[in-house]
Amino acid sequence: MSNTHARRRATSILLAGASSLLMASAAAGQGAAQKPPPKAPPGKPPATVEGVVVQGQSSGMRVDIDRKSYGVASDLQATSGSIGDALRNVPSVQVDVQGNVSLRGDSNVTIMIDGKPSTMFQGEGRGQALQSLPADQIERVEVITNPSAAMNPEGAAGVINLVTKKTRRLGSSGSVRANLGTDSRWNVGVSGSRNDGKLTVAGDLSYRRDTQEIDIEDRRSRLDGATGQVLENRQYADIRNKVDIALGRIGVDYDLDAKSRLNLSVMVHAIRPQSDGMEQLQYDGAGGGAARVIERFNTADQRRDNVDLGATWRRKFDGEEHEVVVNGSYEIGEIRRDRGSLTSFRVPAAADTLELGDYESSTRQTEVKVDYTRPMPDNGKLKAGYAFQYDDNAFENIGRRGLASIADLPVDPGLTYRFLFEQTINAAYLTYQHPVGDLTVLGGLRLEDTKLDLNLTTGGPVQAENDYTRLYPSLHLSYALGEGRQVSASYSLRIQRPTADDLNPFLIEIDPFNFRRGNPLLKPQETDSFELGYQHRKAGQTYVATLYYRQNSKGISDVVRDVGNGVFVTTRENLDESRAAGLELVANGRLTPKITYNLSANAYWNEIDASRLGEGKRDGYTLSGRGNINWQVTPKDFVQFNGFINGRRLTAQGHMDGISMLNIGYRRKLNDQLSWTLTAQDVLGTFKETQVIDTPVLQGRTKRDFSLRGVFVGFNYTFGRQRQRDPGFDFGAGGPPAT
Repeated sequence: MSNTHARRRATSILLAGASSLLMASAAAGQGAAQKPPPKAPPGKPPATVEGVVVQGQSSGMRVDIDRKSYGVASDLQATSGSIGDALRNVPSVQVDVQGNVSLRGDSNVTIMIDGKPSTMFQGEGRGQALQSLPADQIERVEVITNPSAAMNPEGAAGVINLVTKKTRRLGSSGSVRANLGTDSRWNVGVSGSRNDGKLTVAGDLSYRRDTQEIDIEDRRSRLDGATGQVLENRQYADIRNKVDIALGRIGVDYDLDAKSRLNLSVMVHAIRPQSDGMEQLQYDGAGGGAARVIERFNTADQRRDNVDLGATWRRKFDGEEHEVVVNGSYEIGEIRRDRGSLTSFRVPAAADTLELGDYESSTRQTEVKVDYTRPMPDNGKLKAGYAFQYDDNAFENIGRRGLASIADLPVDPGLTYRFLFEQTINAAYLTYQHPVGDLTVLGGLRLEDTKLDLNLTTGGPVQAENDYTRLYPSLHLSYALGEGRQVSASYSLRIQRPTADDLNPFLIEIDPFNFRRGNPLLKPQETDSFELGYQHRKAGQTYVATLYYRQNSKGISDVVRDVGNGVFVTTRENLDESRAAGLELVANGRLTPKITYNLSANAYWNEIDASRLGEGKRDGYTLSGRGNINWQVTPKDFVQFNGFINGRRLTAQGHMDGISMLNIGYRRKLNDQLSWTLTAQDVLGTFKETQVIDTPVLQGRTKRDFSLRGVFVGFNYTFGRQRQRDPGFDFGAGGPPAT
C-alpha cells in the first residue's frame, strides 16, 4: 500500500474514531441531560436558537437564527412550472435563463432536497435538471446563507434546501392535477398517502413535457497579433428543444415504538431531452471579408436517469429535543447522449463532414450521517455528528469524424476520452447553543478531510491528487430587543470544491470556433462570510434587513482565451481573490384584508481581482428586486402578480446584463375539492440574457433569447378523508399536509 493511501486510511479511521468518542462522551452525560431545565419566569420563555422564529402571517415566511424559509405552496407559478420557476420568486435567489442558480449574485450554491445534496444539481446538466423538475411537490424553500458547522460547508454562497410536501393525516387522501400550456407544454401528476397511526405510506408520480426555442447571437472581436488588426467572429444559432420528465417518489414511515421511527424512501427521475438546431459561424480575415463561413446542423438525444435510495432511523430519548438520527443514502445517476453534427464549409468550399458523439457518464454517491442532539443545563443544547461521503464518477465520450460520404466513420482521438473522478469526505462536527438572558449564542466547529483522485485514462493520460484537511468554524448570535424586534450576527467559513467538469483536462470541442477544458490543478475556493441582521414584526407585518460581506480566496471563474485563428478556449481558473458586500431588505405582510405582499431588494458591491489574467481589478454595483402581490378577490377567486429584476452582474472578464420577468396567475375554487388555475409566464417577454466580454485584447457580446413566454390552464382535485392530524409524536417530518 502506498504512503498516500495509508495516510488516507489512517486519517479516515482517526476522524471516525474521534466522532465516536465525541458521541460516546455526550451519551455518557445523558443522566444530567434528563434533569428538567430551570423554569423561565412567567411570561418570558427562555431563548433558543430554533425558537427564534419570525413568521409572516401572509406569505409563510419564517426567520430562524441561521436560515430564512419561504412558503411556495401558494405560488401559482409553481403549480405549472419547474423548480427553477419557483426559485425565481424567492428572495436572495437568482435563476438565469439557463437554470443556473445564484445567491446574492454568487453562483457557488449547494441545492438540497429535504436536507440532502442531490447529484442532479451538480456538474453538467444541473441547470437543465432545475428547469425540468416540477415544483408542485415543493412545500417551502429554505435559504441558508450562513449555515452552522452542523451542515456541509460546500457552497460558498450558501445552501438552498427544497422541502417537499408531506402529510401526517390519519386515513387516506390524495390529489390529481394537470396543466396544459402553449407551445405543446403540459404536465400531469397524482399524489396519495395512507396513515393508520403507526404506518404512513405516501407517494407521488408526475410527468411533464417542455418545449423551448433558443436564439443565440455571439460576436467577438479580437486583436490579431500578426497584423495588429481587430477581427471579428460571429455565430448565429437557432435551437429547438423538447424534454420529457417523469418523476416518481414513495416514502414509508413506521413507528417502531413510541420513541422510534424508521423511514424508507425511493425517488426516481427520468429526463429525456431532445435537441435540433442549426448554426452559422463566420470568421473575418485580415484582408477584409469573410475568411471562413461554416454551417452546422446538430441533433442530440439524451437519457438522464437518477435513482435515490434513502433510509433514516430516529430515536428519541427523555428530555426535550434529545434524539439520535442515523441517515443513509445511495444515489445513482446515468447520462447517455447521442449527438450528430453535419458541417458544411461554405468559405472556402470543401466537402461536408459528419461528426458523431456517444457520451456516457455514471455517478455514484454514498452518504452516511449520524447526528446526536441533547439538551444541556440552563436551556443549552449540544449537537454532534459524523458524516461520510464517497463519490465514484466516470465520464466517457467516443467521437467519430470524417467525410459525410463515408459510411463507417473512424474514431477521432481528438473527440475521445475517459475521465475518472473519485472523492472521499470524512467529517465530524460539534455545535453548542446557550441562551444568556435575551442573547442566544450558537457556536460550532467542523473538521473535514477530503481525498480526491483524478484520472484521464484516454486523451491524456493525466493523473492528479488533491487532498486537504480543513477546520470550518461558525458562530451565530441572536438578541431579542422585545416588541417583535431582534438583531442577529453570524460568521461561517465556507468552501467551494471544483466539480468533475471543472477538473477534466480534456479539450472538448463545442464547435470549430469554441472549445472547453477543465483544470486539474484547481484548488477549492474558500469564503469567509459575515452577516448582521435586524428583524421586526408588528401587526402582521414582517421586516428583515441584512448586511453581509464575503471575502473569497482562490475564487473559481470562467476564463475565455483566444488561441489563434479565431478559436476560443474557455477554462476555469483560481483568481487571486474577490469580495462582495451588500444590503438585503425583505418585507411582507397585509395591505388590506384581501391583499398581501412579499417584497425584497438587494444592493451589493462586488470586486474581482483578476491580476493573474492580466486584467487587474474589476468592481461594480448591482441592484436587484422582486415582488409578489396576492389578492383574494372573493372567497373563491385568487389573483397573483409576481416579478423580478436582476441587475448587471460582474464577471472576471466583463459582466452579465440584467434580466427581468413578470408573471400573472388566477385560481378559481369551485368547491372544497376542485379548483382550476390560469397562469401566464414572462408576460412582457423580457427574460433574455446578454453576456459581455470586455478586455484589452478581446471584446465580445453573446445574446440568448429563450422562448419561456407562455400560458397554462390547469386543475387540482383532492380526494380522501380529511381527518384530524395524527396525535402521535412529531419527528419534524414536514410542514403542512400534501393534500
